[in-house]
Amino acid sequence: MLAVRVDTTMGDGEFLVLSPTEEGLTVGFQRVPETKAGKNRLHLDLVVDDLDKATAEVEELGGRWLEPGNTRELEGFRWRCMADPEANEFDIDVLPAGS
Repeated sequence: MLAVRVDTTMGDGEFLVLSPTEEGLTVGFQRVPETKAGKNRLHLDLVVDDLDKATAEVEELGGRWLEPGNTRELEGFRWRCMADPEANEFDIDVLPAGS
């Protein structure tokens, strides 16, 4: 779905770097021992081709749709608010046709 590979892991999995399998952006993550408390300091929006398919994939991996049945829309841009198993929030988005 994201066309990335695990490029590097460090510190017994504490740090993870994802790199694109094609042209794209490299992203790094750091695992921390504390649980989420309050609002995320970073919020990702991940562009997908199909909201229903992506929602099902997130749920199969242990995530959840934060507002089931509520797909938001603004000027043809549609998104759903999701959370990973540790309650870190992110959106999955479909761009307007022609974008």
